[in-house]
Amino acid sequence: MRRVAVIAVLAMLVLAVPFSAAAAPPPSPAPAAPSTSAYRVPGLDNPAARATVLRQGVEVLGGGRDYLEVQATPAQADHLRASGLRLLPLPAAAPVPAAVPGLVVPGEFPIGYQGYHTYRRLTAELDALAAAHPHQVAVSSYGRSAQGRPLLLVKISDEVRADKHEPEVLFSCAQHAREHLTVEMCLHIVRRLAQGYGIDPAITQLVRSRVVWVVPMANPDGAEYDISTGLFGLWRKNRQPNPGDAEIGTDLNRNWGDEWACCGGSSANPGNDTYHGSAPFSAPETAQLRDWVNSRVIHGVQQITAHIDFHSFSELVLWPYGFTASDTGPGLNNFDAAAFRKLGEQMAATNGYTPEQSSHLYINDGSIGDWMWAQHHIWSYTLEMYPTSLTQGGFYPPANVIERETARNDAAVDLLLSYADCVPRIIGARCAAR
Repeated sequence: MRRVAVIAVLAMLVLAVPFSAAAAPPPSPAPAAPSTSAYRVPGLDNPAARATVLRQGVEVLGGGRDYLEVQATPAQADHLRASGLRLLPLPAAAPVPAAVPGLVVPGEFPIGYQGYHTYRRLTAELDALAAAHPHQVAVSSYGRSAQGRPLLLVKISDEVRADKHEPEVLFSCAQHAREHLTVEMCLHIVRRLAQGYGIDPAITQLVRSRVVWVVPMANPDGAEYDISTGLFGLWRKNRQPNPGDAEIGTDLNRNWGDEWACCGGSSANPGNDTYHGSAPFSAPETAQLRDWVNSRVIHGVQQITAHIDFHSFSELVLWPYGFTASDTGPGLNNFDAAAFRKLGEQMAATNGYTPEQSSHLYINDGSIGDWMWAQHHIWSYTLEMYPTSLTQGGFYPPANVIERETARNDAAVDLLLSYADCVPRIIGARCAAR
């Protein structure tokens, strides 16, 4: 299910921070990698061809409009070839830099990746931003992970202690543990809005007219586990035990309650990376984020109007639904689909990503985006970040791309914020007064 790359790290200064749960358990060693290989499967320009790939139970790593990149066992690869598909070998799904003996430090990022934030470093920087901007930034928690780590929540507003009647926008990152670049994306949003307020007129106006919420690391246990040995573990799920099974973890982005486990877009096998859990919201991380989102219904009105869930990799802008190949579905009509598409296309025009409905990449069920729309009519997007392929670093691009690839989404973030009062404005429609 995962490939452990042989890489080394430099020791890093770890800051003591208020939210970095001191009681969190020490990391457990990463398991040995099974015999799998990475491939690009071209020629997948229709749902039937993609379904052929998914039926083999391979792990989808990324993809585009006419290909998927997958991790497959030899038997799975043989079945795919027997079905008439071409498999192009790719580099390992985790990078393999030169080892430096004696410098592997458990729980820290490797050489070339020190710019990424561990849970402790993330919490320390968020606390520092809140201290430097006490009227605009507040750091709290909406619950605890399976292993007891506080689930961090950042609020940004011009009057952060007040509950203002303004459109609220949520940005969430790192539901999948190995997607560390997304943590940097959420941290970049906090930094940019906090530090630009009162200096940059456009940012100042956005912060004055919106309430911004950021969940920078939705899966802290998994993120810490992925680097627990000082080697990348290619770990995706949380670290929740599965009763009666030796396999650990649930895929948080298959555990949401809308159309959970409905349509072949997740796995019932606890050993699979897309294991959907024993029931909707069986993972504490999803259940507590759901409860917090539900709590933003005030006087019968959901205050959160728009949302981006950041992932990596493939450079895509995706929108609901993921569980059906149809452009419409329960609670999502042609009018809604047109607004989703228009805003998605405009966001993609700012960052060079490919825009498409989520299911057009591949069918997935139990996702956060589908739930956000179905339950609350929150205009929810998934942005798959850099790169487009394993050949460019896959889940583990080097730290020297962080600044470039997070800033690349500034205009898309600002566009979503600007339409948060009424997304249908983008197709010339009006919204009822809030």
